[in-house]
Amino acid sequence: MLVNLSDVLTSEGRQVHENADLEMTCYKSRMGCFDIVKKSPVSFTFTNIEEGKARVEGSVRLEFKAECDRCLADVPVVLELEFDRLAVSPDVAAKEEELDDLSFMEGYQLDVETFVYNEIMGNWPAKILCREDCKGICPKCGQNLNIRDCGCDTFVPDSRMAAIQDIFNAGKEV
Repeated sequence: MLVNLSDVLTSEGRQVHENADLEMTCYKSRMGCFDIVKKSPVSFTFTNIEEGKARVEGSVRLEFKAECDRCLADVPVVLELEFDRLAVSPDVAAKEEELDDLSFMEGYQLDVETFVYNEIMGNWPAKILCREDCKGICPKCGQNLNIRDCGCDTFVPDSRMAAIQDIFNAGKEV
């Protein structure tokens, strides 16, 4: 969805409030594809701050379906995004090279999907856990250790002691 900002960018002191529906159904990144389960309309306030520049403020609430990084259980991820960015007209963007990434602007129009995607990318959690003390899964049998202990031997010997372990396994005297 595109929101036309030509009035705001050309009229000094102009302020416009607008709600936009988000058409995005999932968030795709190199970590995977995360379905959007619930979403609110994107609430925008556009305010002209000088000729060709507008402040973009607003919020959106999104709930994603994801898996725990340790035990692979389903986990809802809720992002309540609040943003405050700068949008500029194409002629101002051509003059000023030090502006932030304006990939969400197409001429005088703001691309809502790209704008929200960029906000999600900047606010996505580094690690998704079902709970803070998640035990994960057993590396041998795959049992979810949060549900029950599997009893597998998970002892990992120190690799620096491998040579000594070989001597003991061969039955040699030291």
